[in-house]
Amino acid sequence: MTGPGSPCGACKFLRRKCVRGCVFAPYFCHEQGDTHFAAIHKVFGASNVSKLLAHLPVSGRSEAAVTISYEAQARLQDPIYGCVSHIFALQQQVYLVPFFPFSFI
Repeated sequence: MTGPGSPCGACKFLRRKCVRGCVFAPYFCHEQGDTHFAAIHKVFGASNVSKLLAHLPVSGRSEAAVTISYEAQARLQDPIYGCVSHIFALQQQVYLVPFFPFSFI
């Protein structure tokens, strides 16, 4: 729980009581967590994400939650490619920038 009587962002979105030991609470804050979790719920489903986070070691859950959130938001913007379109765009930027070797005179 994030505070006395205040559910985490995921539980707020799901309209349920946030219990002690909620797998979503450390990663989806009360203030903005519900907007991030809405995309995750729409793309992956709350049950699938809770199972995924529960099976990960605690040390890797934070990074997984951020990654899942990024992928879900990218999937909503581009349902076919998701974050792969972002990666492709960055690769194109790298390829288009001419390489100028440094010359030290």
